[in-house]
Amino acid sequence: MPSTLSLPSMGAFALGVMQLVSGAMFDLGTCPSDIPYSCQNSTAVEDTCCFNSPGGALLLTQFWDTDPATGPSDSWTLHGLWPDNCDGSYGQYCDNLREYSNITDILQEQGRTELLSYMKTYWPDYQGDDETFWEHEWNKHGTCINTIEPSCYTDYTPQKEVGDYLERAVDLFKGLDTYKALAAAGITPSSSKTYKKSDILSALAEIHDGHEPYISCESGALNQVWYFFNIKGNAITGDYKAIDPLATSGCSSSGIKYVPKPTSNNVTTRSWKFQRNKAKKSVRSE
Repeated sequence: MPSTLSLPSMGAFALGVMQLVSGAMFDLGTCPSDIPYSCQNSTAVEDTCCFNSPGGALLLTQFWDTDPATGPSDSWTLHGLWPDNCDGSYGQYCDNLREYSNITDILQEQGRTELLSYMKTYWPDYQGDDETFWEHEWNKHGTCINTIEPSCYTDYTPQKEVGDYLERAVDLFKGLDTYKALAAAGITPSSSKTYKKSDILSALAEIHDGHEPYISCESGALNQVWYFFNIKGNAITGDYKAIDPLATSGCSSSGIKYVPKPTSNNVTTRSWKFQRNKAKKSVRSE
């Protein structure tokens, strides 16, 4: 068992639990019902397979790209599932022994062909090199989630945690339809209209238990959304609770463009090699 973890309480977050149900069969151990949510403990938590730390804030991140276009014209695309520390800092490339360069093979061997097909549509790379993109997301971010280490499984098979991580990211993405949430508020892609930042955040809070996500813009156009969570239990089968972002949203207060995607079905996505502007104006490359 890994050593005991102790984190300071991060204060009270608004209530609201997001229970995620996956079609996959996970075999992680059962976690006690009274374990605290990550980043919200005031005392030590001994079972580190049931308590996400230090990356206790998990971010489901999405892209809206138009040049080149990404995914269907009526959907955002998935960027990744990132564990951030409770203060907004983060770890990366946490286990070089579990860095892989065969994600497609791993998913096929695990019989996750439906997941793989979905990822090709909604989690593609801008140069068509999906494999490299998925490898990067797992190697940099997935290896830093302590609750899905091999020792946490009751019936572990090699690379099981890789497929579980990717499937959990997809499950979260499916439950956070950014395009529909904006459209429901009258915010739709347009070549002429612009929108207020407050209206965009309010619309997205409707699908995030009342918590505004982080948004960013490029050249005045909306292009990213990050949804923040704390988790009770492990990152695969645990309860996800929406929280306020640990970074200050970019974009101007008004005049935000939401550029339409080209109508072509030949889609790609922007590279993961971009700059994330974090709180306190630090820069993070993904």
